[in-house]
Amino acid sequence: MTAPEELVVRKSITVACDREHAFRVFTEEIASWWPLATHSVFEERAATCGIEGRIGGRIFERAADGDESVWGTITAWDPPKHMAFTWHPGYDERLAGDVEVRFAAVGASTRVELTHRGFEKRGPEAAAIRDGYETGWAYVLGDRYAPYAAQNRTG
Repeated sequence: MTAPEELVVRKSITVACDREHAFRVFTEEIASWWPLATHSVFEERAATCGIEGRIGGRIFERAADGDESVWGTITAWDPPKHMAFTWHPGYDERLAGDVEVRFAAVGASTRVELTHRGFEKRGPEAAAIRDGYETGWAYVLGDRYAPYAAQNRTG
């Protein structure tokens, strides 16, 4: 069996914008950059997603017909430095992982560091699920979020 400390996804990227903008885009504009076509519960029915910016707020997906799926719940909220949330898109929230995202100013840019833990709750499939998220978070952050944040700066 894989040890829990080995079942962690860590991603770090530098985004070409200031920390306030990076945080706002990550949280308030997620529907503009999240790849719903490939990373959603409702698949072709998916219409939007959002983050309710407060402790206890939901991270959710909404289908075109109004159905909603909760992906997670905000557990820490400290704009523009840090947020954390449970993560269980499409599966039982008792098996939720924990995701932490930190935003650090680096000159005119921002270093975004994401840590995703808790895969051991998923039993024998934990390592394979973790490996899927290793690839998934790289795509979501590097190919979708970072370019969107850099291209949609104000000022």
